[in-house]
Amino acid sequence: MTLQEKLTAIQFEFNCPKKRRNKFGNYNYRSAEDIQEALKPLCLKYKVNVKIRETDPVDICGVPTYRSIATIQCNESNETDFATASIGVDLNQKGQAMPQKFGSASSYAKKYALGNLFLIDDTADDDSTNKTMPKKWQTITEAQLNRLLSGSKEKAVEVLSRYNIKPEYETKIKNQFNI
Repeated sequence: MTLQEKLTAIQFEFNCPKKRRNKFGNYNYRSAEDIQEALKPLCLKYKVNVKIRETDPVDICGVPTYRSIATIQCNESNETDFATASIGVDLNQKGQAMPQKFGSASSYAKKYALGNLFLIDDTADDDSTNKTMPKKWQTITEAQLNRLLSGSKEKAVEVLSRYNIKPEYETKIKNQFNI
């Protein structure tokens, strides 16, 4: 199997229920650690490695921002693919000490990088139902674009509504699904 075939199989087989509960926000969620645990058997089965690399925070318009890169590598061919996510630190978050603010942003960046790589749907999470939250900047690879273009219109609409992506990719997606 090629890496893309393995990635597609993992995306299809992946299952990680939202077992954690946020009592304050009254919603269920999954963490980056939950996702990593659920991926371990699939990584073994398909002979791939998954790694997450995080950049030091960079300043973007006065907001410290983490960028996480989730990478999958085929053990047999050394082919790789990746997805990224960038999340700003909410310095005005009430009820959190500064280390918690940075830790929370770091955790979200890892979670969303993994979610982007494995097409994990988080539509019932608090941040996807929070209508005041701005779209996240997302860099997708051409391979990810091609997988999205061969998928469903619903998934394409979801991606366009949740992420700011390259204008040329957005045009291709809209043209493919007549959006």
